[in-house]
Amino acid sequence: AADGQLNARFYEKSCPQALSIVRAAIDQTLDKDKGMGAALIHLFFHDCFVDGCDGSILLDDTSTFTGEKTAIPNKKSVRGYEVIDTIKSQLEAACSGIVSCADIVAIAARDCVAKLGGPSWNVLLGRRDSITANLSGASNNFPAPFFDLKALISAFQAQGLSAKDMIALS
Repeated sequence: AADGQLNARFYEKSCPQALSIVRAAIDQTLDKDKGMGAALIHLFFHDCFVDGCDGSILLDDTSTFTGEKTAIPNKKSVRGYEVIDTIKSQLEAACSGIVSCADIVAIAARDCVAKLGGPSWNVLLGRRDSITANLSGASNNFPAPFFDLKALISAFQAQGLSAKDMIALS
């Protein structure tokens, strides 16, 4: 993965317990609140839809940018930030500075799907965390709830996603 390519075994040597830490945290979270599974999948979707799966949705406002959390599509619909924060803390205790938040969100979404009875898959890992956010993209790029099918397909295609992707994500 040194050449920047994503790889399912990215943390195999640098943090071999990474996947099991995330899975255990997701198991514990969903045992208490199954609805958090859908919330974390939703968080992953909202992160990926703006500028790719870069963890930018997790960033708080700073003096140089306004984060994506306050964007209208995110403000009252995205939750689960505290679960990702907890997982990040556990991973930092096990292998500091190794696992990206972007990868944590991707692994958590996969583990939620599997824990709730859906399929599992190998998550390609090695994403780098964004150091900035795109409030404008988060505010303007999401399909509106009143979009018809043609507008929905167009909105997803603008993000490089197919109609089949749209159905899976919906």
